[in-house]
Amino acid sequence: MSVEMVELTVKAPEPARTAWVLQQNRVFLDFFWDLAKPDQEIRVKAVESLIQYLKTNNKADEHDYTIKRLVDGLSHTRETARPGFSLALGHVLSAFEDISLQSILDRIKEKHNLQTVKKKLVRNALFGNLFGVLALHQSGRLSKEPLVVLGCVQLLQSLTQHRQHLKDLPSKTMVDILTEIPEEVFEEVLLTTLKTDLASAFSTPEQMQLLLVALQRFPQTLKPKKLKKLLGSSTIINADNIPKLTEVLKTAANSVKKECVLPTVALDLLKLSLKEDSFQLFWSKAIIDGMLKQQPGPTYYLSFRLLGSALPLLSLEQLKEVLSGEVMERYGEHVLSAQKPDRFKLAPEMDVYVSDFLQSCEDSDKQLVVMVAFSSLANQGYPVVPSVWKVVQHLQPAALQNYVLWLKNMFTRPQLDQLLDFSTRKQKVNQEEQEQKEVVFRLRKWIVSRLTAIIDNHQVKKQEDLIMDVARFVFFHAFFSTKKATEDITETREKLSVPVDEKTRTALVTSFFGLLLSMHHLPLTEDPAEGEAVSQKRVLGVTADGTLWIHHVAQFAQLLLHQPKFVQSSRPFSAEQKQAWDSMMESVAKLSKKAKKDQTAESKAFQQLFLLVGMHLFKAPEELLDIMKDLQSCVDNAQQTKTKKKKKKPATDKDEEPDWVEVMVDILLSLLSQPSRHIRQVCKTVFSSICPHVTAAALTAILDVLDPETDNEEDGAMIITDDNTDKTQKKKSKDEYDDDDDDDDDDEEMEETSDEDSDNDEDDEAMEEDEEEEDDEDEEEDMEGQVVDQSFRLELMKVLQQQDALATEEDEASDEDLDDEAMMKLDKGLAALFSEQKKKSQAKKDEKTKLQREKSLVRDFKIKVLDLIEVFLARQAGSPLVLGLVEPLLLLIDRGMSSDSNQQEQDFLRRAADIFRNQLCRSKVYCRTVGDRQGELHDLLHKLMTKAQKLSDSSVSLYYFSASLYVMKVLRGAPPPADTEEEKTAESELRFMGNMDVDRVSAVFRDALTSYMKRRKSPLTTQMFTDLFNRFPVLCVNLLDTAVQHITSGVREHQQGQACVLVLRAMQSREVQKLLSGAPWTELSVKVTSQLTESLQQVSETESKVVKEKVLKVLELCQYLVKHVHHQKLSVDLEPLQQVLQLLPTVISFKKTGKMEDTYWAVVKHFGVVKPKVEKIKSDKDADKAAVPKKKKKGFLPETKKRKKRNNPVLEPAGERPAPADKPGVNKGQAKKKQDKKSKQKRPAAQGTAAANPAKKSRTQSESNPAKKKKKKKPTQK
Repeated sequence: MSVEMVELTVKAPEPARTAWVLQQNRVFLDFFWDLAKPDQEIRVKAVESLIQYLKTNNKADEHDYTIKRLVDGLSHTRETARPGFSLALGHVLSAFEDISLQSILDRIKEKHNLQTVKKKLVRNALFGNLFGVLALHQSGRLSKEPLVVLGCVQLLQSLTQHRQHLKDLPSKTMVDILTEIPEEVFEEVLLTTLKTDLASAFSTPEQMQLLLVALQRFPQTLKPKKLKKLLGSSTIINADNIPKLTEVLKTAANSVKKECVLPTVALDLLKLSLKEDSFQLFWSKAIIDGMLKQQPGPTYYLSFRLLGSALPLLSLEQLKEVLSGEVMERYGEHVLSAQKPDRFKLAPEMDVYVSDFLQSCEDSDKQLVVMVAFSSLANQGYPVVPSVWKVVQHLQPAALQNYVLWLKNMFTRPQLDQLLDFSTRKQKVNQEEQEQKEVVFRLRKWIVSRLTAIIDNHQVKKQEDLIMDVARFVFFHAFFSTKKATEDITETREKLSVPVDEKTRTALVTSFFGLLLSMHHLPLTEDPAEGEAVSQKRVLGVTADGTLWIHHVAQFAQLLLHQPKFVQSSRPFSAEQKQAWDSMMESVAKLSKKAKKDQTAESKAFQQLFLLVGMHLFKAPEELLDIMKDLQSCVDNAQQTKTKKKKKKPATDKDEEPDWVEVMVDILLSLLSQPSRHIRQVCKTVFSSICPHVTAAALTAILDVLDPETDNEEDGAMIITDDNTDKTQKKKSKDEYDDDDDDDDDDEEMEETSDEDSDNDEDDEAMEEDEEEEDDEDEEEDMEGQVVDQSFRLELMKVLQQQDALATEEDEASDEDLDDEAMMKLDKGLAALFSEQKKKSQAKKDEKTKLQREKSLVRDFKIKVLDLIEVFLARQAGSPLVLGLVEPLLLLIDRGMSSDSNQQEQDFLRRAADIFRNQLCRSKVYCRTVGDRQGELHDLLHKLMTKAQKLSDSSVSLYYFSASLYVMKVLRGAPPPADTEEEKTAESELRFMGNMDVDRVSAVFRDALTSYMKRRKSPLTTQMFTDLFNRFPVLCVNLLDTAVQHITSGVREHQQGQACVLVLRAMQSREVQKLLSGAPWTELSVKVTSQLTESLQQVSETESKVVKEKVLKVLELCQYLVKHVHHQKLSVDLEPLQQVLQLLPTVISFKKTGKMEDTYWAVVKHFGVVKPKVEKIKSDKDADKAAVPKKKKKGFLPETKKRKKRNNPVLEPAGERPAPADKPGVNKGQAKKKQDKKSKQKRPAAQGTAAANPAKKSRTQSESNPAKKKKKKKPTQK
């Protein structure tokens, strides 16, 4: 707005206009201020309000003023203001069609004339012209006035010369204008004007874009004959123009380097090539031979983006040609090299292109071609697209079926010649003879991960037949091989061209169990009916007929096992293992029959566990054979006990306790040691179903695993029996991400190896050598840092003595005494010695690493076992067995606080604490039948509180205190049934304590409270006792006397203040007030009053912060007590307290208004004392300000260096006399007046009141301009 205001002041001889402007409505003028604000919403709202205002009032002078302000604002110095004024002008012209566009264009040219504007304002004038044309374009009336269109185009042509300011905005605006005008206007008006721009279309991308838009919009005008006259050829894309087009595309690619977008001119050229039937020429010559011959950079990225944008435009044959060409190969190299950090990645953009194409394309053949082409782009057999590529979710069912079929065929018969395979320069140098097998392995590994990812993606529309087909395929090739083809087994029809090796089979096994987990979470493929969807829960892991997916896989495995003539198992079962499998299938069949009659969660859980263990028999039959047998006997015993229960109902509980539960718990614990997330989830499900049958012995078995004392005993040995690969994968995962379930890790590993191979730099070998040298240096440092082993020193001395190489005092140069043979022997001896020592040190490192892995596995196993504790607390929170979990969980938390601080330990501790706090202590369901365990629970309560007082960490003590409150809640139990009278019911509920020995419990907590008040460092806190008082008001009443006593007898001021807090919280409790109603309440008030009086009498003059905090707590209690005594009119003598309160300000000074002072005056207000008002004395403050000397301004010359100035009367303000020189304060007054004059001289430019004296103006400019220039130069130097 500053430029605008300056111009208004220059045009001073318009007093009538200025006066009229100042008389305008303030609301009307505020519209223009809002148009210049940076917030877009405010600007848009101002435009709408301005249009509405002009339509409502409809005054000619307001219209004129609006046009003037909007045209002037087009060149606003603030960049965010120009679009606002341009938008407003466009809407005004659209709303009021009586305003001539030609007049507005003339005003814009006149106001923002580049010939007459000042040099400093040229840039603003350029934007003023541009935004003026945009406003005319936004009005929507340009097509109705051809002459205005011509004027706008001519103005834009003149602006194209100023590219350093406007860039390509004028050209884009011309393109926008061409898209809206009719063909007649273009032919009659603009063609002649744009002839030069159209003829030079091959010069810049902007002019080429202008020609392409004209061709699209006006094909009848720009016919081939016309084009030949303009360009010399009747077509744009031909062999002669390819070099020019290539240069245009290069320029366009470099112009959008920062924006990372596809230039519009490139896509338009592609569309034109398809229209002119010259796509092959354009793609092969301009893109491949032109753009890809440059160094990797913007030209490559333009080619890749053009490839993605061309997918919806190309035919089936063109897609096959483009997706198997050099552009795709270069894209694969880019994806491989871009895996390194801090490199630009175009793969996410390509994913968007492919996803949009698949989503919009309904032709399944085109979809299949694109998916196969990207899946065939591989680096030494491993495709560059991830195996979890989510674009597959947009495939049509037919395309998905054919894509899965292609993947299976590539697995069975790898056709490497059909892959668009590439290798980096380093990989080509290091090629070996065994590369063919490695390529096949990499390809098959990706294919298996791709198949499992398709099943795992719930967004993919797939049928049950497809899911089962993939599962059968992966299972068959993981554990079986074909002997002879048979029609009963479709997998045997396709013979493998390359046999499956052990590495591939390991990857297949891992992927298969990950696939089982995915199928375990699969929803129904067909949506249920609308009525069923509301009433039924979402069923997972079953087919449409209700059968488990894993059951179908087991039936297929049963079929394979009974066809030994046609298939062969990679790990054949022994007779015992085969018998275990058959018995498992029989048990599952029985359970499924019972489930059809009586559907229970228990039968389904046992089916899942049986089938999952059976599937794992194929992976580790020796380890799981015993588990399978135990599981079989457990299920049989469980069924027998159920039948016994039905026959013998009056039997006792002890006779009904099933021993099979303990065995089942042991089985679940052993299964949890397996590195499988699927097993972990199934174990949780099974344990949840058997929770009602869990006994104390079974629960003890779980707690023994969690016991911190058994870290290095049986449990650790049980976990460590896993394979090395499993342990490695287990270490990588924190909690549950196991090697059977994570296929993404394999992809990441392959990508990392590909990244290492993708170095195109020439100094790769040098880098490797440097890394090797660094490793050697690290090893040497490790050797030096270790304590020298005495045995190693003795061995070294022996070797040196044998060759007489040990230096003595007489020998000056021992090297000369040894010949070459002796030196060689010495070198061999030393080399053997150091090699043996290195092996020993490496063995120590390996042992240390092994111990760390074992410790990590044990901790991970315990995290899994916590799942069982959590499930038991969720399902059986009311069981008496829950009480046995209190101490073990507290022990875990206590030991966890003092153990290692690594991430795994923290996760374990956090999980245990969360279970204890949320699932146990805060559970709404708890044991309400204590029975004969009252004494045991009271002992436990005493033990917990004793331990809580002895701890050093307050956070751990909080858990023990919470456990004590939980035990008290169990002892109290449920309240008795309500009586007829309400008052008796409320009082009985308050005083009801169930089986709790109130006196004993009160003594325990009284000792704890006394310990808290008498010890300087106590782990207990006030909040703990506040929670106790809130939950158990009866105990609060019993402990109040102790708390009141410590108001004065606390060990320190802090404890005394906290005693006041406890008493205040207790007295504020309504339950306590009901329990102490009448004389006990009055007696309590008297005791508290006397204690408060004595406490305030103990306060002496001090500035201690602790004492003031204590006084504040005392005053807060006083405020409540006095108010309550006066309100209830209790017979309590408050006069001693009042006297002490009156003397308190003399002891502690209230320097500043704060909480303590406000509380004090709030207390004494109840005694009729009002806080006196303090009058503010202005004279004192003014005197203080005057007395403070002014700081010397930095950056000014001292008085001795200043030039002496004459007293010019012109500089004095009118009506004032110059002060005599001999009076004090003259210099100061003159300096102040000069500063005032300088500030006044800066205002006339903005206020329209120019100074009349030229001398004054020139002087101020000479003094102020240098400083301004210096300030402006500083940021540029930085």
